[in-house]
Amino acid sequence: MAIANYTDLLAEAHRQPDPQRLLFVFAKAELPDHPDAQQRERFERGEGGVLTPALCVDKTLDELSDMSSLVKESRRTGVEWDIVFVAALAGDGVTPPTSEEAEGPLQHMVEALQMGSIGNFLAFDRQGNAVDIQ
Repeated sequence: MAIANYTDLLAEAHRQPDPQRLLFVFAKAELPDHPDAQQRERFERGEGGVLTPALCVDKTLDELSDMSSLVKESRRTGVEWDIVFVAALAGDGVTPPTSEEAEGPLQHMVEALQMGSIGNFLAFDRQGNAVDIQ
């Protein structure tokens, strides 16, 4: 199944044979250090820039409902973000992984994103639409 939005992601996660815990890294678009005029112009048009991890969290499927709820919850942190990257962590067939078990994979996810390695993650905008980041 092609995942076109956050709703599709949740539906696909619910279909998996093993219980899932979803890992979220919220990232903020920023200008790179020492941007040139072209980079600054593209960024002002809403293009380009660098995505910097700003906040991360893990959730079981029972803790998730829709994108607007996720956005509302993130607002309470006071941390601004533009794109959320998501990965799934499968459980043991009976229960999803615990938050403690998700700590290492979530940290690896943050590190991968800091290095610009985004290919293993789904990305969504604040409206819940899948984003293809080139």
